[in-house]
This record gives sequence, C-alpha cells and structure tokens, in this order.
Amino acid sequence: MQFVPPDIHTICLGLAASMGSFILVGGTITKHYVKVNSIVEPYAISKRCLVMIHQPAAGFYEAQAGEFVMEAEELLKLREIITKVYVQRTGKPLWVVSEDLERDVFMSATEAQTHGIVDLVAVQ
Repeated sequence: MQFVPPDIHTICLGLAASMGSFILVGGTITKHYVKVNSIVEPYAISKRCLVMIHQPAAGFYEAQAGEFVMEAEELLKLREIITKVYVQRTGKPLWVVSEDLERDVFMSATEAQTHGIVDLVAVQ
C-alpha cells in the first residue's frame, strides 16, 4: 500500500486481528477508520469493534531441528520488520510496540485510536 500514489483508506468493520490489524495500520496515515456496531451476525462480538495485535507465530512443534533454527531466524527478522512498521505508522516508541507484540493485545475501537492504529472511530 505504501507504493501506490493515491491515498489508501483502510476500514475495519468489526474485527481486525493479527495480519488484519497490520493491513489496517498500513493505509495512508490519517485515513484509518473503524466502524463500531457494524458486525454482521454470526460474527457479532458484543456489537463492538475489536483490533488485536501480536507477534508473528510459527509451527515449531512440527519442524526438524535444522528447520527449527531457520524458521526461528526468519521469524525474528519478520518480527523486526513488523515492529518497525507499527512504530512508523502509529508513532509509538519502539519499546511500547515491542512490549505490546509480546502477547495478544485486544483493543476496543477507542483503545486502537489511542494506540495510533486507527485515526477515526465512526459510530453507526
């Protein structure tokens, strides 16, 4: 999305988890929106919006020892890239983003706005 000349508007309708939140934050800065009360059944989660961020995960338990090491190295590189993108796009310090990515962090629409992942919360 960073290489396309026109502004990219990203809109969350209900749930942006994992890569969904990464895509949400990837749009043009000041053009990230979340719409509350827009979840369509059966995906309704208390009629609110959720945004979830976390570190990349892998299936280490299925790998051989050599594959485990290579996968771990790639995972660390990927985590570094993801962290840098969140830092750049949200304006949060590196230590804050790194700490947040250590675990699953579920945020309401307003919490995501405070965190810098979305710019505007639209209410139905």
